[in-house]
Amino acid sequence: MEEQKKLLELLNKHSSLNDVQEYIRKVITLRGFTGQRIQDKMVLLLEETGELAKAIRKTLSEASIDYSKIENYTNIEEEIADVFIVLVSICNELGINLYDAVINKEKDNIKRKWETPK
Repeated sequence: MEEQKKLLELLNKHSSLNDVQEYIRKVITLRGFTGQRIQDKMVLLLEETGELAKAIRKTLSEASIDYSKIENYTNIEEEIADVFIVLVSICNELGINLYDAVINKEKDNIKRKWETPK
């Protein structure tokens, strides 16, 4: 736990996406999740995405939620962080640099013609 705390203290608002990806690589190792099958990580990503959807639903007045279980609904920021951490751990497992992937995808997206929904 102390090592994780030290690693986290190295990050700040000026840290790059590469810094964050490397931090996640190290803490996943420290937490003992290396060697987890990619299929298991993918299922975890889907679970975390579902938890994010539930947290968002809680904030929408028009959404129906089970108020007897409201304590099971966590906050949106925590769930976004969980989704991001699992996504980055998948990138790490597959040897994908997330920064490079985003830049390359945006180079393709710039060439696309976008239509806004009406």
